[in-house]
Amino acid sequence: QVQLVESGGGLVQPGGSLRLSCAASGRIRSIYVMGWYRQAPGKQRELVATITSGGRTNYGDSVKGRFAISRINTKSTTVYLQMNSLKPQDSAVYYCAARSSTIITTTPNAYDYWGQGTQVTISS
Repeated sequence: QVQLVESGGGLVQPGGSLRLSCAASGRIRSIYVMGWYRQAPGKQRELVATITSGGRTNYGDSVKGRFAISRINTKSTTVYLQMNSLKPQDSAVYYCAARSSTIITTTPNAYDYWGQGTQVTISS
């Protein structure tokens, strides 16, 4: 089993920045991909960003150029999401996710483990 704990959500004004953290524990050696998904009320869960154990990143179209996913090094069990130029439409619950599968996919259903979620609200 893998446990994921998110932190860093909150209320920010439009144009501001936030950094989310996700710490993994447990059977972390089995993890191939870690990432972030978000879900706003009435909407489907959507890809924000992912990073593989080798450092390859992928971003959802709506956040490209504004968000950055990172880890200190390839052995780090903590993943960060730096969010800049935030917009009201970025408001959602942000979930950390992890999987061991190496299949190339962005579907949330491919992920084995999920954090409890952290609320991000962008409002003036």
